[in-house]
Amino acid sequence: MSGHSKWSKIKNQKAVTDIKKGKAFSLLARSITQSVREGKSGNPDDNPRLRTILEKAREINLPKENVQRAIDRGLGKGSSGVMTEVVIEGYGAAGVGIMASAITDNPNRTKAELMSIFDAHEGSTGEPGSVSYIFVGDNGAPSYTIPVSAEDASKIRSLLDALDEQEDVQDVKHNAKLPLND
Repeated sequence: MSGHSKWSKIKNQKAVTDIKKGKAFSLLARSITQSVREGKSGNPDDNPRLRTILEKAREINLPKENVQRAIDRGLGKGSSGVMTEVVIEGYGAAGVGIMASAITDNPNRTKAELMSIFDAHEGSTGEPGSVSYIFVGDNGAPSYTIPVSAEDASKIRSLLDALDEQEDVQDVKHNAKLPLND
């Protein structure tokens, strides 16, 4: 039976799922902290946004101690810094407007990281309000879209993926009309 081990077969799969779970857990914990700060209450009955986030947390089995720690941090009881929202607006290939929202305890670091992602992917950052006017309405849908070529679409997708992979980023919006096949 040499060489027979269940662990050797599942450890790589487990590593991938653990990374995905960890990212989802940290994103939800930040969202919980931010909603507690905005709603000024750690009680889901008094804070509807917190209630919906806690429902999502239950769906992905976020441990109760992590939820409580995030609520305490939002109420100022935790030992870590204050969580703030950072929004970076910029343009990608073909003049596509891109807006990335992040929740972080270190806004300077996060802004610098997001700006370097834009620079590395042939994008440019803009002033506050330079892109946000595009995303209006209740759901933040773009008021207009820009059709892009397949070449530009791959650059835009690369930029969007890099922004999504940044750990503090909560939401990325764009107004590109991407082709289905590129």
